[in-house]
Amino acid sequence: MSSATTDTPAPGGEPATDAPAPTPPTGSTSTALSARRIWTRVRGAALVVAVVLIGGLVLATVRSTNAHGALDPRSTDPHGSRAVAELLKERGVTLTLATTLDEATAATTPGTTLLVTAPDLLTDAQLSTLRTAAQTSAGRTVLLGAGSPSLDVLAPGITSARDTAVTNLSPACTLPAATRAGSVDLGGERYEVAPGTTADSCYPSDGLPTLVRLPGTGTADTVLLGSPDILHNTRLDQQGNASLALQLLGSRSHLVWYLPSLYDASADAPEDDTTGNFLALIPSGWLWGTFQLALAALLAAVWRGRRLGPLVTERLPVALRASEATEGRARLYRKANARDRAASVLRTATRTRLAPLLGVPSRDAHSPDLLLPALSARLPGTTADPRDLLFGPAPADDSALVRLADQLDALEREVRTS
Repeated sequence: MSSATTDTPAPGGEPATDAPAPTPPTGSTSTALSARRIWTRVRGAALVVAVVLIGGLVLATVRSTNAHGALDPRSTDPHGSRAVAELLKERGVTLTLATTLDEATAATTPGTTLLVTAPDLLTDAQLSTLRTAAQTSAGRTVLLGAGSPSLDVLAPGITSARDTAVTNLSPACTLPAATRAGSVDLGGERYEVAPGTTADSCYPSDGLPTLVRLPGTGTADTVLLGSPDILHNTRLDQQGNASLALQLLGSRSHLVWYLPSLYDASADAPEDDTTGNFLALIPSGWLWGTFQLALAALLAAVWRGRRLGPLVTERLPVALRASEATEGRARLYRKANARDRAASVLRTATRTRLAPLLGVPSRDAHSPDLLLPALSARLPGTTADPRDLLFGPAPADDSALVRLADQLDALEREVRTS
């Protein structure tokens, strides 16, 4: 049996042949997004995500290190206090670091020196608790840079004056610790001692002392230092800073080094004070997280809200008939209920076509003062109102819009045939 095919006559007498199938047109445009276009769309969001992740990693890395803050006895930074803490330990002084008020008051025993590095950060309730603990211990309390918020409770009879720069000052007093130390680097807060208040005033700047010692009951006393600079690692070996620091902090065998902070649970306000403040009930970590999310949203809005460039004509993959484009636009107008826009388009197109027929320049086609007189001269006996047709209000409904289109068409046809 042969596999060859034989041509059979077609009904019209012509032989039938096996015609090849039509080849699909090449070069058709694909609607799928390319990798380049996908990357162009998502690169802004990817950049924002990368910045947020990198920022989080940097913060996590910084917080995971052993770095400590200013006046921290564990810190070797220029503004840390590791040097004076080591010197005190060599002289037999036991140092207890406290970061909360509860730790500070629990460690303050009779014969203890209590150092408060930032007393102005304490609330009124914390100041009262700290004063009670200091009076009970009958020891020494050293306040660094104490200002008006803390002086009324911790040092009655002393008020704060205007700050001054930290400079080299002479003792100018009879306090043994100051006379042995000599000139030191002091400044910052200056103090005014109320009349009748017993106090040692040293290291004056512009007539006001920057170191004040208030004697208390028995061996207790309170020392005010206007500036903590003598305890910084970078200044400890200058002038008599080390001598004064060791004498003030090493007069007792036990030193409680209190670093107040805003994260202390005892700093929380009573319930009655926080009922109207919602932010006070939110942990600080959540506030920072919300701020970062808001910043990321703002950056994304700026990225997505960029201004687009001019329109670019693109070759369509298929030929589109003018009637189909017109019908599609009409459907869009109808869906948007934009009868005013559709009527404006119809009237504008009619006026543009009528102007050359009436001898009116194209630039004046949309001026009723120029177009309507020429139209009236061309069609003196027309029954339609040209002004209402060409420059009237928007149609009230779809039927009126269709009637307007028919009337415009009839008017144009009448002008062409006249």
